Amino acid sequence: MAEISTNVEGKNIDPLITHCIFDMDGLLLNTEQIYYEVTSEILARFGKTYSLELRSRSLGLRKYEYDVLLVNETGINMTADEFFKERYEKNLERFPFVKPMPGAMRIVTHLKKHRIPIAVATSSSRESFNIKASNNRELFDMFDIIICGDDANVKNGKPAPDIFLVACEGIGNPPTNQCLVFEDAINGIKAAKNANMKVIWVPDPMIAELYPGKNGADEMIFSLNDFDPKTFGLPSFDEETGSA
Repeated sequence: MAEISTNVEGKNIDPLITHCIFDMDGLLLNTEQIYYEVTSEILARFGKTYSLELRSRSLGLRKYEYDVLLVNETGINMTADEFFKERYEKNLERFPFVKPMPGAMRIVTHLKKHRIPIAVATSSSRESFNIKASNNRELFDMFDIIICGDDANVKNGKPAPDIFLVACEGIGNPPTNQCLVFEDAINGIKAAKNANMKVIWVPDPMIAELYPGKNGADEMIFSLNDFDPKTFGLPSFDEETGSA
């Protein structure tokens, strides 16, 4: 039987969170700005814009799913293959310079220090991940496992639960309801819930305005710096306890 604890407000936490899984793009790394700029540049040649509504629907999709959606929805005179090739090449030029999102190092370092098993579950390809991580090794070396969207055992992309279930297995295969997922995309929220996991939504504020409310998430925050581990029965940040 899973352990039950109480949070800072004295409310029961059932079950206690024991493992954490993180999305990457727009959550750990500020890559969504790159995706937005590159996609906007390509669409602008055809007199099209990358609308906020379309952007929100594309978040969390695997690479080719993203390209099919963009081409079909905008009606531009490119095939999905052509769109993918140009977009991917432009993205790869910029990925090595991407930086962590605010609060990412703090929360990952904290969980690692307290021996909470942690995983990355990203829709990005393994090649894309390696480039993004190349100048962010300090962050990603702390994770127990990295699962990418094109890994052989990830059969279906988000909102299917596959990637989170594979990540869960890679960090000890605890009961899924003891896993806490951090996501910036609604597709990711759906995937986490389809895996029977708790999920925190950390959206772009503009996306949050378009989709008011938690959209199925257990909690919504606008920065990883706003996360309170005690809410889910996890160890408090050291500055809150006064420990070194």
